[in-house]
Amino acid sequence: MLRPRLLFAAILVGVLAIACDGSQTPKAAPPADATGSPLTAIGAGLFGPPGLNASAYATGLAHASAFAFDGDGRLWVATADFEDTGADGVYLVSSAGASPEQIITGLHTPLGLAWVDGALYVASKERIEAYRGFANGAFASFETVVAFPEGVGEVNGLILGADGRLRVGISAPCDHCVPQSELSAAVLSFLPDGSVLRVEASGIRAPIAFAYYPGTDDLFMTMNHRDDLEDATPPDWLGLVRAGDDWGFPDCYGQPDAACDNAPKPVAALDPHAAVSGVAIVTGGLGDAAGKAALVAEWSFGDVMRIPLTQTSGGYSGSSEPFITGFDQPMPVTLTPDGALLVGDWGSGTIYRITSE
Repeated sequence: MLRPRLLFAAILVGVLAIACDGSQTPKAAPPADATGSPLTAIGAGLFGPPGLNASAYATGLAHASAFAFDGDGRLWVATADFEDTGADGVYLVSSAGASPEQIITGLHTPLGLAWVDGALYVASKERIEAYRGFANGAFASFETVVAFPEGVGEVNGLILGADGRLRVGISAPCDHCVPQSELSAAVLSFLPDGSVLRVEASGIRAPIAFAYYPGTDDLFMTMNHRDDLEDATPPDWLGLVRAGDDWGFPDCYGQPDAACDNAPKPVAALDPHAAVSGVAIVTGGLGDAAGKAALVAEWSFGDVMRIPLTQTSGGYSGSSEPFITGFDQPMPVTLTPDGALLVGDWGSGTIYRITSE
C-alpha cells in the first residue's frame, strides 16, 4: 500500500539539496530583516525584531503538525512522526503551561484540525474524521466523513469557511507525475457531513496550510513545489485559493513559458526546498514589528518568514523576509483567541507563544 509522505519527503529532499548545493546554505543566527537590521533575542531562545516577546506555551509535543482552538479557548495539537507507524495522535493543552494530554491515539499522519459545531475534524491519511461528545478526557464517538481513494496523496491542512464549508489541501502522490485522481494536487471543499465534495482549485503540487485574511473570504495557502529540477528548482509559494483556478502542476512551476500562461501568480515566493507549512495572517495584533502580513513557517530552515501584504487589483502581493528564527523545524502556526502567535516546533517539541510588548 502506498503511504503518501509528500511533505516529509519534500523536507528530506530539501535538506539534502541544501547540504549538497553550494549555491544555497542554511541561514545563520542572528539573521537580519529585509532592511539589514539584525534580529535580536526575544526570549525562549528565539530571535526576532524588537518589540516582541517569546515564551514556551507548552513542551513535550514532539512532531506537532496541526493546531485548532475549541470554543472554550483550549488548544488541540496533532502530532505526525516522519514515519507513519499508526502511532500519531491528538493532544489537548488546556491552558498555557499545562501538560499536554493525549486524547486520540492510533492515527496515521494527521496534518489538519478544525472545530465545527462542537466536533473536532481530523484530516489524516486518506480520510477526514469527526470526533464528537468530548467529556472527561475522551470523545463519545467518531465517524469518517470523507474517505479518499487509496494513494490520493497527503491530506493536509483543514479550515472552516464563512460559507459553512470545510476546505482541505490534498498533495500530489508524487514529486512531478500526472495524478490519476482529480482529487489529488488540489484544494477541495465539502459540507460538515462530508457531502457535496468538490474541487475548488487544482494543479497544486502540495497545498499545505490555510489562513483567511480577517474579515474577508480571501483564503491564503502555503504551497510546496517540485524538488527534481536541481538549479531550476522553484521557490515554495504563498498563494490565494480561488474557485476554478488551475495552477498547472506538474508542467507549470512558475517558469516564464507557455506552460504557465494561464496559471495564477503567487502572492509571494519563499525559499526553494523550504518545506513551507503553517501560515497565519496578522493585521496589527503583533504591533509594528509584524504589521499586516502573512507569517509562514519554513520547516527546512527553522524560520518563520514575514510577508507584508499589499492589496492589488489581482489580490495581494508581497516579498518574504526573516521574522522569527531559532526554531528547529517550525510547522503549525496559528493565532490565539487573544491575538498572540503560536508556533509549533516539530523538531524540539515546544510550542512557542509570541506577543507584542
